[in-house]
Amino acid sequence: MLDTKRLLAALAAVLAVSGCGFQSIPQSDNAVTAAWGEVQNQYQRRADLVPNLVETVKGYATHERETLEGVMAARAKATQVQLNANDLTPENLKKFEDAQAGLRSALGRLMVVSENYPQLRANENFRDLQVQLEGTENRIAVARNRYIQAVQSFNNLVTVPPTSFTNSLVYHKQPKPQFTATTAGAEQAPKVKF
Repeated sequence: MLDTKRLLAALAAVLAVSGCGFQSIPQSDNAVTAAWGEVQNQYQRRADLVPNLVETVKGYATHERETLEGVMAARAKATQVQLNANDLTPENLKKFEDAQAGLRSALGRLMVVSENYPQLRANENFRDLQVQLEGTENRIAVARNRYIQAVQSFNNLVTVPPTSFTNSLVYHKQPKPQFTATTAGAEQAPKVKF
């Protein structure tokens, strides 16, 4: 009878501990770190494609030097802003996104320049790079969405009872910041005119 009581007490303790976040909080924190790593991976992929794109355009648009230099300067600035998962704060996230927005804007100007060069648009290398960049932008959006979901899950664990009790007693983790729209006017739908 005494062994049954001990067994039931041990089983009750295991069930209580497993539902209080002892494992789920660190696992969720790891998921946020992994999701952020994928966001950085996709931004790096874009940064790696830029020099190839610029070199391809240079051959056709040599007098567009200012635009090409602007793209490379924006790429350099975007790759200088490094942010690891332990340093995720709203301020640091904004700095990172601002640097990435500068590169996104410079690439947009480069694509406008390419419209003036029909032979460039027809160039197979340029088209391939453009497709890769478009795919990378989609991958960035997916990676950011996964990060947003991982942060939501983590923030729920550290702020919603009963796991928030475990967090306040054992881990002392703070909620992670979410992405916000950093492009001015992003909340407005673009107007398409024909």
